[in-house]
Amino acid sequence: MGGVKLSKSEQHVLDVLWREHPLTAGQVIERVRQLTGWHESTVKTLLARLTEKKAVARRKDGGLFFYRPLLTRDASLIEQAEGLLNRFFDGQMAPLIAHFAERRKLSKRDVEEIEKVLAKLKDRDA
Repeated sequence: MGGVKLSKSEQHVLDVLWREHPLTAGQVIERVRQLTGWHESTVKTLLARLTEKKAVARRKDGGLFFYRPLLTRDASLIEQAEGLLNRFFDGQMAPLIAHFAERRKLSKRDVEEIEKVLAKLKDRDA
């Protein structure tokens, strides 16, 4: 599932559903309120938006609505990472990596892990 743009607020709701699902609307509201302090109507609005965006599915069972995520955590991460890459680095990976390498002190282990990934990519493309 690609192309779903999420606000930070919507992300909070999805975080709850990724940890545990299906949940009733009341359960989602309670868990999100514990994390954020948001009003019930705010969480209901976010659930409605996520359902409209097809990031969350809603089904009725008896008198209750149950929610579960349709968007995976991995798909959301990819979407957000690509957005960051495009907004700040013109879609170029090397400047992004250089930025983080210069701003954050990379440990020897970090560098070794990056080198392993690059070696795998080189082998794959050879």
